[in-house]
Amino acid sequence: MPDNSTQIGLLLQKLDAFAQKQQDLSSEIDLLRVEISLLRSAPEIAESDRKVPVLERAVTPSGFQRMEGGEKSENIPIASPIPWTNPKKTIPVFDKLPAKKSDLEKFIGENLISKIGIAITVIGVFIGAKYAIDNGLISPLTRIVLGYLAGAGLLGFALKLKQQYENFSAVLLSGAMAIFYFITFSAYSFYQLIPPVAAFLIMVITTIFTVLAALHYNKQIIALYGMVGAYAVPFLLSDGSGKVAILFTYMAIINSGILFIAFKKYWKLLYYVAFGLTWLIFGLWYMANYNTKEHFGLATAFLFIFFSIFYLAFLAYKLVQKEKFDMQDILLLLLNSFIFYALGYAIFDGHRIGAQLLGVFTLINAALHLVVAIAIYRQKAADRNLFYLVAGLALVFITMAIPVQLNGQWVTLLWAGEAALLFWIGRTKSVDFYERLSYPLMLLAFFSLLQDWALVYGIYSPGIPDTRLTPLLNINFLGSVLFISAFVFIWIFHQNRNYVPAELPGKRLSKNIGFFVPAILLFTIYAAFRLEIENYWDQLFMDADFKYSNRELPYANYGYVNDLLKFGSIWVINYSLLFSIILTVVNIKKWKNSQLAWINLTFMVLSLLGFFLQGLYLLGELRESYIEKAILNDFKRDLYFIKLRYISFGFVAVSLFACYKYVWSDFIQKNFKKAFDLLLYTSILWIASSELIHWLDLGNSSQSYKLGLSILWGVYALLLISLGIRKRKKTLRIGAIALFSVTLIKLFVYDISNLDTIAKTIVFVSLGVLLLIISFLYNKYKHIISEEVIS
Repeated sequence: MPDNSTQIGLLLQKLDAFAQKQQDLSSEIDLLRVEISLLRSAPEIAESDRKVPVLERAVTPSGFQRMEGGEKSENIPIASPIPWTNPKKTIPVFDKLPAKKSDLEKFIGENLISKIGIAITVIGVFIGAKYAIDNGLISPLTRIVLGYLAGAGLLGFALKLKQQYENFSAVLLSGAMAIFYFITFSAYSFYQLIPPVAAFLIMVITTIFTVLAALHYNKQIIALYGMVGAYAVPFLLSDGSGKVAILFTYMAIINSGILFIAFKKYWKLLYYVAFGLTWLIFGLWYMANYNTKEHFGLATAFLFIFFSIFYLAFLAYKLVQKEKFDMQDILLLLLNSFIFYALGYAIFDGHRIGAQLLGVFTLINAALHLVVAIAIYRQKAADRNLFYLVAGLALVFITMAIPVQLNGQWVTLLWAGEAALLFWIGRTKSVDFYERLSYPLMLLAFFSLLQDWALVYGIYSPGIPDTRLTPLLNINFLGSVLFISAFVFIWIFHQNRNYVPAELPGKRLSKNIGFFVPAILLFTIYAAFRLEIENYWDQLFMDADFKYSNRELPYANYGYVNDLLKFGSIWVINYSLLFSIILTVVNIKKWKNSQLAWINLTFMVLSLLGFFLQGLYLLGELRESYIEKAILNDFKRDLYFIKLRYISFGFVAVSLFACYKYVWSDFIQKNFKKAFDLLLYTSILWIASSELIHWLDLGNSSQSYKLGLSILWGVYALLLISLGIRKRKKTLRIGAIALFSVTLIKLFVYDISNLDTIAKTIVFVSLGVLLLIISFLYNKYKHIISEEVIS
């Protein structure tokens, strides 16, 4: 079929131009009415003063009005503006009339009030009927007859007013339809006054009439009030009998009317409300009242009916009118398909035989979409992406059928592989839909991987050898590696300039892939190795705990088994620092990405803080274990408890150097050298203080937190001031003075309370000498400092 999009575009432009002309003419008519009204309201004004202002218009030299955009309107002469020559009179001018206020008043009076009124009226009928039922005021048959009469009266009144008050008539008619649904459902479900066949026929007739009325009036409000609003009836009148078959049949009839409308109109609000209410009601019923033995067949049948109705309702208008679809249409179709599959999977999984047919159920989903895709292809729809959408869904369910019969690890791998395949097809074949379809599959694969990790790691039991994982040589880590490979493949093609996205440049979705794909990739790489490290030490701990828990050993000795957990925590911190270092090297040498640099720096600083706040404390705990020299048979402490400390210091030193390289990189625009100085010199002080405590503890000194630290901090402050003067860095000197202030406060508040006389003498003399040296340096180099301030 030839592409008529260009001709359609031109016709739409002409249509807009004629609509604009019509709007201008309507404004002229309103203006003339205002002028006439003003003249009639001021008869006492002299004839010479009756010059009424009119709205100024753009007048061409030829005296004809010109439209916006340079187009000439029809050749209608336009009079020049009439000046207002009587300023003493208080006749209102046109540009001060409250036009917007009048429009708002018109909307409220003619539109909003009627809708609120019919809603309140219908609710009043429900409340009154409920009251009559609860108090037994009238017999059931009388209630039903009166209900039908009320609905018929409202319907007749609506039809009578249609010719002159169409909008108001449409609102009344929608209320009448809601009442008919209400009465019919009550007569059948609660009073058994109408047999099933008769009730079904009445509802079908009501639905048909509502559909025809909505199409005849061309008002979505009729369908919305009369059909979707009828969903409230079963719940307003529910007696807890649990007649779910009646409820679902009732819903199916209403949705069938929506399907019929779909062939003529594309009223999205109607779809959204019906779609949401249907699946919400079905889902709540499934979670609260579903019973496999009683409801399996019923649930399966209506699940398929609801899915088919909304599926066909979505496709009907698109295929009949050959209209293109937008993102909302895609989301609606995908959501309908995945809700159907998720609920169906849960229903089949809870059935003894159905649980063995989950793969078959998945293939049935694929077959449904495949049949629809073939039908769309034969129809030669205007939008080829509609075919790609449905064909893509068939492909998704075909690939899911195999892993559904296998374990979760294969599900993750197939989803990741399928995402990579669809992304590759979308980029290389310039099919935008396939690339878009790969994005949710990436997320599904990622969340599935997280679930796999949660189910595999942390479940080791020494009494069950099959739960033990060999570090790096296990199927779960292999799955993580394959997942990473799929995302690396996607990232490589995204970076390849030979394959640009099929969508227009600048769209948000195309830009976001440049962020969330590498984000998922980096997170997965980091987490995969971290989980292996944590699991390795956890298994050692559980083995030791299992081995020694049955022995009669003192509690103090048994507690040393916890050192294995401390080793694990320290190695996790070291690994985090190593990961940051490797990422820094790759980014500086190859990628030079400023956004990645900021993320990397943030992660590195957080890892350093983790080391200082947690790692140094755990290393101190291991030092205490080494000092006590406790031995648990073959579990013996050695110098590794001390060596690990300096291995960790090596990671910290290299991490600080990596931060330094980032600071001096040219692709990071912002200058954070002062922040790096703060990080560097704070880290040195922190490590030096910890190291002093470490060696004083090994030497059995009891003054490590008092005498030694105060002197160390004072010397370090002196070095910082010297360095600050030499490099002309004011921030270093201020930081040194702050450190010395903290040292003095510590001296007078904490140190002198328990120090003996000799220790007090050493501390006071040492700090006093340091203060004198600092003062001397400030006086000697004051010209350098003053020049720095001036400059």
